[in-house]
Amino acid sequence: MLRQIISITTYIILLFCIQSCKTASKTLSEDINDTLPSGVLSFLTTRDGNFEVYSMTADGKNVTNLTNNKSLDFWSSWSPDGKYILFYSNRDGNNEIYKMDADGKNQVNISNHSSNDYLPCWSPDGKQIVFTSDRDNKNREIYSMNSDGSNLVRLTDNDLFEEVPTWSNDGEKILFTRQLVEMVDTLKTTNGEIFIMDKNGSNEKQLTYKKGFDSGAKFSPDGKKIAFYGTTEEKNYEIFIMNADGTSISNLTNDILEDYSPSWSPDGKWIAYSSGTSKQYDVWLINVKSKRKIRLTNEPKRNETPVWRPK
Repeated sequence: MLRQIISITTYIILLFCIQSCKTASKTLSEDINDTLPSGVLSFLTTRDGNFEVYSMTADGKNVTNLTNNKSLDFWSSWSPDGKYILFYSNRDGNNEIYKMDADGKNQVNISNHSSNDYLPCWSPDGKQIVFTSDRDNKNREIYSMNSDGSNLVRLTDNDLFEEVPTWSNDGEKILFTRQLVEMVDTLKTTNGEIFIMDKNGSNEKQLTYKKGFDSGAKFSPDGKKIAFYGTTEEKNYEIFIMNADGTSISNLTNDILEDYSPSWSPDGKWIAYSSGTSKQYDVWLINVKSKRKIRLTNEPKRNETPVWRPK
């Protein structure tokens, strides 16, 4: 009788364990599926011979050439409503800022200046664009203008190189990179650092103080973190995350490849970025918490600078 009771008890325990394992496996599977990225990204590629702006879904499918022009088309910035994209192109003989529909139609030059204009970024309310230009200084300064190209305002005024201006989520601040000139053992060197300033160019503040060139800074959707790319002590480019005040810098990608140009997913769970070597760059995604990586492109040459479409 005792042996029969033990057998029944063992069977019940075994059945419970099997059911628990099934439940755990199902939960794990559901968790993974729930965290898979979604949405649309724009990115740059040379797969057609020269740089073009493309779009694709977050699973790497539905790849579409948006600019489709023989000249260099570079960069991309989505309007807050996701209906338009900014980029710059040299199709008019110099680099100009263009606006197009999300499907690539109605490409219009909105900067219309004889100098070179680069790296446009839409403000969160869609009313302004911040960008860099060499119109007053060959080292490039940061400017803002209305979304139709009117009301130009110069925001920085110095002899230092500046790049990649991007907005804070409330539209009150602008992140950017400034290339500082430093003396190391009587030798003059340059070092890119992340700065922040008010939208009118006042109250500049340096956020990073690390060796190597840091750039591409972007606020997380909740405004609490900043992602950027920079070099390690071994001089390898990685994606880093820090607090909005520049504290607690951590290496997110931490691999042997060169990693650049981070872009947060709208939900803040993933970062899209460029990764590879001089022989081959591709668009990757990395989960901010788990560090899980997903490769989206595998075409020859360069696939880079992904930007997530707002939802």
